[in-house]
Amino acid sequence: MPTFTSNDAQINYQTFGNAANPALIFSNSLGTNYGMWQKQFTHFIDDYFVICYDTRGHGASSAPQGPYTLQQLGQDVVNLLNHLNIQKAAFCGISMGGLTGQWLAINKPERFSHVIVCNTAAKIGQEHAWNERAALVREQGLAPIASTAASRWFTDKFIQSNTAEVEKLQNSLAAGSAEGYASCCEALAKADLRELLKEITVPVLVIAGQQDPVTTVADGQFMVEHIPNSQMLEINASHISNIEQPEQFNHLLQSFLS
Repeated sequence: MPTFTSNDAQINYQTFGNAANPALIFSNSLGTNYGMWQKQFTHFIDDYFVICYDTRGHGASSAPQGPYTLQQLGQDVVNLLNHLNIQKAAFCGISMGGLTGQWLAINKPERFSHVIVCNTAAKIGQEHAWNERAALVREQGLAPIASTAASRWFTDKFIQSNTAEVEKLQNSLAAGSAEGYASCCEALAKADLRELLKEITVPVLVIAGQQDPVTTVADGQFMVEHIPNSQMLEINASHISNIEQPEQFNHLLQSFLS
């Protein structure tokens, strides 16, 4: 797997398809890795130069001592584009990756043609709750978080009919870096872009899960009410909608990008 150095982190990434095609970069959710986008990169590989990476502290990327900041998470993406000599890309991020996408749209608009933010919010959760989770993970590891992740990520129906896939994701979370996860929790604790959304000029698509208990349809509506050039589409899924409803998810992305 190729890696590159972004400030204090080694970032693991993978590319798919022809580098002459328009670039499309995917950003993972908290506690997952770039493999969560499998059904997206196989779909988009013919028309796009697809770039996936593991957010710092996740997957095969390194987990330098935290806390991290949203600015660091965003700058890692810019540094990856620079490393690949890509001037402009479309960006798609989910949950934590969606917050990264909003930061990029606000701070680095010249680098992005389109930004898709999925199952996310301009502020996710409460600061004290994220800090408590970070402390818990540093103390007890990721096993307790992994054991309850499925109920936050997917609908009961999906869990019951896709047990192997759900188990694989939970096992991957449990085997991850506690320090990396906790440090990203601390980034989410501080991240609040609500007052800055009005500055976004890049075309934005918000995808909201109708059954998402973490980042709700109301969170999506708040974003489109405050981002000038934006639209929202709903998907009948819980929090990780790209895995729960891949065909519908890919269709929404394809329509927006074209």
